[in-house]
Amino acid sequence: MMTFDDITEDGRLWAVRYDGEDDNALYNLFEQWNDVTWLRSFFKDNIDDLSSYFNITDINQAIIDTIDDSDRLQGIIMDISPDADLDAIFRPLENSRIGDMTLGKEKARLRNRIRHASWLRIYAIKLASGVYIITGGAIKLTATMMEREHTKAELTKLEKVRQFLLNEGIIDDDGFIEYLNTL
Repeated sequence: MMTFDDITEDGRLWAVRYDGEDDNALYNLFEQWNDVTWLRSFFKDNIDDLSSYFNITDINQAIIDTIDDSDRLQGIIMDISPDADLDAIFRPLENSRIGDMTLGKEKARLRNRIRHASWLRIYAIKLASGVYIITGGAIKLTATMMEREHTKAELTKLEKVRQFLLNEGIIDDDGFIEYLNTL
């Protein structure tokens, strides 16, 4: 079972709260990306990817970059002004996909990052133009998500949430709101 938190309080941005979790996927993500102890352990475990894909061997620099990127991404995502354009933030998960699909899998990341591309990703299901459900996120240090267990787990969560929505007959934001109103 999963529930959904209204992040922007206007029905445009939601985040999954998985069973057994204290908070929703988005807030858990930002907490993790600002936890120096967790980041140090993650980058130590993934130093080969960090150095081969990003030419970074200084774990402290990787931690600083992650926290900076997390703060910037949080500012963009949490911009709850009525004119904030979530479609400008999220892009199709598959780089080759053009156009929309029902409950499309999407990703958000920082653009225009100095020194190296951002490795932070937020994953979401697109209900309709400008309406998203965040399913999780990851530090992506490899070319594809299938290369590492932690990014494969995010693909699984995306598919699990998408299947849950489809099983409930939800194919757009109207269906999602109807579903929430029946709870």
